[in-house]
Amino acid sequence: MKLLDGLAIMGLLVASATIHAASTPAQGTRPNVVLIILEDWGPYLGSYGEKIMHTPNLDRLAAEGRRYSMAFTSAPVCSPGRSSLMTGMSQYSVHSEQHRTPAPKPKLPPSVKSLPELFRDARYFTALGCGYSAKIDLNFEFPEKEIYQGDDWSKRGADQPFFAHLTLPDTHRTWKGDPSRPIDPAKVTLPPWYPDSPLTRKDWAMGLESAQVSDRLFGEIVTRLKREGLYDNTAIVVTADHGIALPRGKQFLYDEGLRIPLIILWPARAKRGTVSDELVSNVDIIPTILGIAGLPAPGFLQGRDVLDSASPQRRFIFAGRDKMDSTHDAMRAVRSKDFKYILNLMPDRPYCQFNDYKERCYPGLALLNVLHLQGKLPPEQDAFMQPGKPPEELFDLRKDPREIHNVAGDPSYASVIREMRAELEKWRKSVGDPGVTEDFRKGGWSSKYPTRSLAEWQQILSAWENYVLRGGPMPRITAPDGFAEGEGMVKP
Repeated sequence: MKLLDGLAIMGLLVASATIHAASTPAQGTRPNVVLIILEDWGPYLGSYGEKIMHTPNLDRLAAEGRRYSMAFTSAPVCSPGRSSLMTGMSQYSVHSEQHRTPAPKPKLPPSVKSLPELFRDARYFTALGCGYSAKIDLNFEFPEKEIYQGDDWSKRGADQPFFAHLTLPDTHRTWKGDPSRPIDPAKVTLPPWYPDSPLTRKDWAMGLESAQVSDRLFGEIVTRLKREGLYDNTAIVVTADHGIALPRGKQFLYDEGLRIPLIILWPARAKRGTVSDELVSNVDIIPTILGIAGLPAPGFLQGRDVLDSASPQRRFIFAGRDKMDSTHDAMRAVRSKDFKYILNLMPDRPYCQFNDYKERCYPGLALLNVLHLQGKLPPEQDAFMQPGKPPEELFDLRKDPREIHNVAGDPSYASVIREMRAELEKWRKSVGDPGVTEDFRKGGWSSKYPTRSLAEWQQILSAWENYVLRGGPMPRITAPDGFAEGEGMVKP
């Protein structure tokens, strides 16, 4: 098993090491913990300012608990992001950075345990799914049936506290919408990097509607907890694995791909109705949950308990993107409250090199390709469709929160970019980031670009418009010529 190369905290990987010297409370007084993951979803809820959507149950949770407005994942796709969330460590430290790692998957370092293992070892009953999605999707060896003791908290022992882990899947592509409470596409707000068209508006509205469906499912969970007399002794944590599934979101290091909701309900520690704008990483979720339960936080954790006022707040959050299915690319990012710096380790590759999942699931990507090939995109949208990337990107989030204007070459930001480079390099060394190998550069799907001709993209766009705008059949999009069907392909 490869050790944690370059990891500054190597000496802390000892099972007995702890950040807190908290003792385990008596079993009967320990709170239950429910961790709920919204799939592929950013901070698009009523409580986060999306007033045209109806999410009363999650909004009530935010009103009764603590909402974090600046929470981010460590990776913009499910398996690396979930691997970090479930270990409290960077994906590079546990060698889980490559999305869709084929078997055999790497083992965790000997002294590292996942969140449900820590609860199981503390004599909690560990439940997965509880009537909803039981998705785990981790990039390391994980004996699920040993770690989760059942599929519902009802199977626990008498007076035994439980940790329940479940996913609400409706916000995962493809979006089905919410026929019972439709959203007017004319009222959605599109980002400036996205073409404004009936297709993109309707697609975005369907995404918001899908979150409304998730909200109702969340309401069912709360109703059940109350009916069973468990609500008052149950901490609830709601978050997401990564950002929204849109062309410049999921799989990329802009805020649309990294920013996630985070709401914590536990009145004993999270003051009711409060909102925090501190920078939070998903590696902070495990130490925070353990703190809620009064359990010791092992020394391997790289995050902080965000409910511990004595713990210094972050100045920066860090993230990385690597293999996505068989699309090989690599990027790293560091973000402060004011600036975002992205290092493109493979700048010769286009942002939109072939990825089967995106080409089969994103209506807006077809529109972007058609308009790009027709020369009709404005510069702020066409930048994402180029055959290569700038080696560095820097965004002044105070002036440019949607990350449109790259100021990496502006001399007035010279001191900022030096600091961000240094912080990113320090973090990469501390977590054992291996960077990009020659084998990685040579592997994966072809980076030939554009991936299809204008005529082919126009045909795909027409099929998407028929599906999204007129209720026709879901498009059956095959791989383009020169891209063999195989590893990582999405089933039609």
